[in-house]
Amino acid sequence: MTLFRLSLRNARRQAKDYLVYFATVVMSTALIYAFNGLVFSKELLELSVRMEYLPAMIVFASVVVVGIIGWLVYYTTGFMLTKRSRELGTYILTGLEPRQVTNLFMMENVMIGGAAFVLGMLFGSLLFQVLRAILLTLFGFSYRFGLSFSLKAVGLTLVYFILIYLFAQLKCRKRIRSMKIYDLIYYEKVNEEELIQQSGRRRKTFAISIVFGVIGTLFLMIGSAIPCFLGAACIIVFLYGFFISFSSGVPAYFERRPAKKYKRQTLLIFRTLSAKLASMGIVMATISLLFTAVLISLGLGMLFSRMFHFRAVQSCFDLFVSDTDTNVSFDAYSDYVHENLSVAGELQYPLYLAEDNALTDYLEKNTSYSSFFGANMVMKYSDYAVLRAMLGYPEAEMEDGRYLVHCLSYLKEDIEAYPLSDMHDTSVLYTEEGQTKSICGTNLLMGKVYTEPFHQYLWGGNGYQVLLILPDNVADKYPVHSTCYAVTTKDPVSEAQFYALSDIFDRVGSTHSGIFTGEGYGTIEAKSQSQRAEASEIAMFVFPLYYFALILTMTTVTILTIHQLSEINRYKQQFNLLSKLGMEPREMTKALRSQFAVYYAMPAIPPLLITVPFILNFGNIVEPEIMTGANRPLVILGITLGLFFAIYALYILLAYNGLRRFLPARA
Repeated sequence: MTLFRLSLRNARRQAKDYLVYFATVVMSTALIYAFNGLVFSKELLELSVRMEYLPAMIVFASVVVVGIIGWLVYYTTGFMLTKRSRELGTYILTGLEPRQVTNLFMMENVMIGGAAFVLGMLFGSLLFQVLRAILLTLFGFSYRFGLSFSLKAVGLTLVYFILIYLFAQLKCRKRIRSMKIYDLIYYEKVNEEELIQQSGRRRKTFAISIVFGVIGTLFLMIGSAIPCFLGAACIIVFLYGFFISFSSGVPAYFERRPAKKYKRQTLLIFRTLSAKLASMGIVMATISLLFTAVLISLGLGMLFSRMFHFRAVQSCFDLFVSDTDTNVSFDAYSDYVHENLSVAGELQYPLYLAEDNALTDYLEKNTSYSSFFGANMVMKYSDYAVLRAMLGYPEAEMEDGRYLVHCLSYLKEDIEAYPLSDMHDTSVLYTEEGQTKSICGTNLLMGKVYTEPFHQYLWGGNGYQVLLILPDNVADKYPVHSTCYAVTTKDPVSEAQFYALSDIFDRVGSTHSGIFTGEGYGTIEAKSQSQRAEASEIAMFVFPLYYFALILTMTTVTILTIHQLSEINRYKQQFNLLSKLGMEPREMTKALRSQFAVYYAMPAIPPLLITVPFILNFGNIVEPEIMTGANRPLVILGITLGLFFAIYALYILLAYNGLRRFLPARA
C-alpha cells in the first residue's frame, strides 16, 4: 500500500471519528467565505457611501476568526497526534522513516482540510446569498436569488486556510521529528501535571480568583474604556486562577471525604472526570474565557441592532430640517425639493418653548427621562394636525379646554399618571403644593397621549421625547424656540439628493448638522438616509459580532466534544465491566448524564455569572426609550442565552448519542 493510499484511508477514518471537528471546519470555512464575499461585492458596497468601511471591519473580524480557527485546527491536530502516537510509532517500527511518517500524518490532515474547504465553498455560497438578502432588504431593495462564486473571495479564503493549516502542520511535524519511537508509542499515556499540587496554595488561588472575578465584573459594568480594560484583565485572571485551583482541588476534596465519593454514582463520575479536571485547567479556563466573549458579543450585537433600528424608525419624515435661527429661510430647500422630488406634503412651522417646566420636572423626578431644554416644548394644534395627516396617522381631535401630548412610548404611562389626575385629566402645569396653574390665563386639562414616531429622538426634532400640543391661541403666546421644515415625498430621498440638501444646509444653516454649539443648533435628516445608516451600521458592527460569536461557539464546543468522543473505547470497556459487575443500564445512563452535566457545565457557569450582570447593566445605560417592550434588557439577555445554549445543546446531544450507544442493553 502506497503512502498516498494509506493517507487517504486514514483521512477517511479521521473524518469519521472526528466528524464534529470536520463539520465545524466546513461551517467555519463557509462563514469565512460568505463574509469575504461581502468584502468583494460591488453591488453591496455601492448601496451607500457608508458601506465603504465594511471591508475593513470584515477583514478585521476575519483576522480574529482565522486566529480562532487556527487554534482549533492546531489543538485538534495535536490531539489527534496524541491519540494516534502509538500507531505512528508502529509505522516506524515496521520500517518507515520518521520523515515518511511525518509526511503521512501531514498528508492526512491536508486531505481532511481540502475536503472541508471544498464543502465550505459550497455552503459558503449559500450563506453569502443569505447575507446578501438581509442587506438588500435592510436597504429597501428587492432580492433575487443568484448563486455565484467570487474568485477574489475564494482566493482570500484559500489564503486564510493555507495559513491555518500550515501553522498547525509545521508544529506537528516538528513535534513528530523530535520524538523517539518510545516517546511516540507511549505519548498517549503521558498526562499533564497538576499545576498546583499543594492544597494550601489551591485554596489561596481559589479565593484570590473569586475576588478578581467580582472586581472584574464590577469594572465591566461601569462601561467606560479604562474600567472595561481593567475588568477584562481581572476576568482573565479570575478564570485561569479559578479553573487551575478548582480542577486541581477536586480529586483532593473527594480523597478526604470517602463517604461522599462512594455515594450513588459519585465514584464512577469522580473517577471518570478527575483526570480531566486535574489536567484540563488551562483548557477549561480558555474555553470559559471564550464563552464569555461569545455571550458578550451576542448581547452587544442585539443591543446595537435594536438601537440602530429605533433611531431609524424615529426618523419618520422623508425630509426634516430644523434651526434655532427663527429668521432662517427654507426657500433654498423648498426650491430643490420641488425641482428634484415628488412632493406629497410639506409644512414650515414653529416650535415654542414654554416658560414653565412642570411636566419636565415631573418626568425627570419619576422616570429616566432627562430634559435637553429644561422646559416644556410646545406645538400648535393646527400644525400638529397637518403633520399627522402628512404621515398618514389618524386624526387627533382636541376637545375644548384640553391639550394633547405626543411622546415616546416609554413615557406614556407616567404622563397619564401626571398629578392632579381626574380620570387621567390633569393640569398641564402644577406647583410643588399641587395647585393648578393657568397657561396664559387659560386652565387646560390633559387629553389623549400619542406615541407614534414623530421625529422626537434628537434635540433638533419635534421636542426632545415630549411635546405639548396646545390650542393655537395659547401656543402663540410663547416665544418661538426653533423653526422646522418637514416634507413627505412619493419616492424616497436618494443618497445623492440628501447630500445635495446637506450642502444647502451647510450654506444657509446656522450650525452644522445635528451639532449643538451653545449658540444654536440645527439638523437635517431624511427617513431613507436614516434607514441606510441603520443598514450600514448593522452590516459593519452587528454582523461581525454575530460572525465572531458563532465561530467562537462552534470552535470551543468542538474542542470539548472531541475530548468526550475520543474516549469512546474507554467508555465501552467501562460500561462492559460495570455490566458484568451487575450495574443496571438505568444506573449507567444516570452516571453518563451526570458526567456530561458536570463536564459541560463547568466552563459555562462562570461566563453566565459575568455576562448576565454585564448585559443587564449595559442595557440600562442605553437610552431608556430604546430598551422597552421586546427590547428590554431581560428579553435581550434571554434571547442571547437561548441562542448560545441552542448551539451548545446540539453539540452536547451529538456527543451524548455517540457515547450512549455503547451502553449495554441489559445488565
